[in-house]
Amino acid sequence: MDTMKKFTYIIAGLFLLTAAVNVNAQLDQQECTVEYNLFKGDVQGKNFAAAKTRLDKLMTNCPTLSVNIYKLGSKISDNMIANGDKVAGVALQNKVNQERIKHFPKDLGKVYSDWFSFCVENGSSEESCFHYLDKGYKADPSGMSAKNIYLYFDVVLEQNKNSNVQRILDTYDDINDALEDKSGKYQQKLSKLLAKEDAGKVLGKKEAKSKRIAEAVLRNIGIISGGLEQKVEELLTCERLVPIYKRDFETNKTNAQWLKRAVSRMFHKGCKEDPLYEQLAKNYASASPSADAYIFVAGILEKQGKTSEALEMRKKAFGLETDPIRKARFLLNTAQDFASKGQKGQARKYAYEALTYNPSLGKAYLLIASMYASSANSCGNDEFSKRMVYVAALNKAVKAAVVDPSISSRARRYIKSYSSNIPTTSMAFAKGVKSGESFRVGCWIGETVTVKLR
Repeated sequence: MDTMKKFTYIIAGLFLLTAAVNVNAQLDQQECTVEYNLFKGDVQGKNFAAAKTRLDKLMTNCPTLSVNIYKLGSKISDNMIANGDKVAGVALQNKVNQERIKHFPKDLGKVYSDWFSFCVENGSSEESCFHYLDKGYKADPSGMSAKNIYLYFDVVLEQNKNSNVQRILDTYDDINDALEDKSGKYQQKLSKLLAKEDAGKVLGKKEAKSKRIAEAVLRNIGIISGGLEQKVEELLTCERLVPIYKRDFETNKTNAQWLKRAVSRMFHKGCKEDPLYEQLAKNYASASPSADAYIFVAGILEKQGKTSEALEMRKKAFGLETDPIRKARFLLNTAQDFASKGQKGQARKYAYEALTYNPSLGKAYLLIASMYASSANSCGNDEFSKRMVYVAALNKAVKAAVVDPSISSRARRYIKSYSSNIPTTSMAFAKGVKSGESFRVGCWIGETVTVKLR
């Protein structure tokens, strides 16, 4: 009996001890929250000395409470440096970055990119800080600043232009793939907000902010993509690409990623007539029987005159893909293929279908605009009606710039070109037409537009 009582007391004691530990854990969490709120108030009130003490305490005792501990910690190190305590400020920022990465391993492309910039801005050479940039690129190149992406790419370009062109192309593709994925996400966000505005509804404060952010991100992506393309333009020619891919084909003939990038680049750079293109497409479909692989095979079947088989292949591709952004890209790819063959009506059909999946796919509007403009001489029976075709083209280019800021600079070039070719006031007067009236653009376009004059 005594033994039983003793056992009961032991159990009761353990229960009370466990309860006490739980209460202490709860209090610790509460203390962390209180300390964090005081810390935040100190930073906002520019009481940086007190904030520094609280930051040390939070990083030691509450490291996983909030990522904002580390974001606000950067303001403290900035203040220390601004007030002449550079050594300690740099040391603090390095510790803040290390702890943030350890406890919040997210957005690392941006974190490492910012760390590189901080490193250089505070007296270190780009060479000694470059490892941060390399880590940022490996984590997520789309999170790096435009300046740092260019810098990273310039280093890769300079180091490999005479010895390893494939490394340059791989780096270019890695960055573009990441930017394309990011672009698709922000295009979706923007298209929903634009649709709400088009329906006559007013965006709330939070929605308006989301729209501004989406537009800014897409513009930045467009700038980066255009800048990178200019840097590698001389490498992206059929004369340079085909020998490289022929040389490396045997080694990579079952490498799905390599095949995808090779066939995609040859497609977009107009190298489809080379026999290697067909081989790359077939191997890609074999290595990765995926939707985008079938799209390339469909193009080859069409080239061979196997129209019905090509159509079935395209349907198969669309059926496999579930992501609307990727579906839109496949449809645009098909539209571009038809446009390259002069089948403008079919190209426009697929471009519009692409827009049903991604209403912010500005490239689809630009494709339609360019096809309209190229039809100006054949879609009118006099000078005025021919120039009204440019009004139809202009409308599409303007729409592209509105829905997709990532191509705004390219769209502006189209807009400037088409605006210079619309009818003049004297042409309209001779025709008996006034600005603002409706006008039917003929032939395959078959579109009613509002008269615009210059």
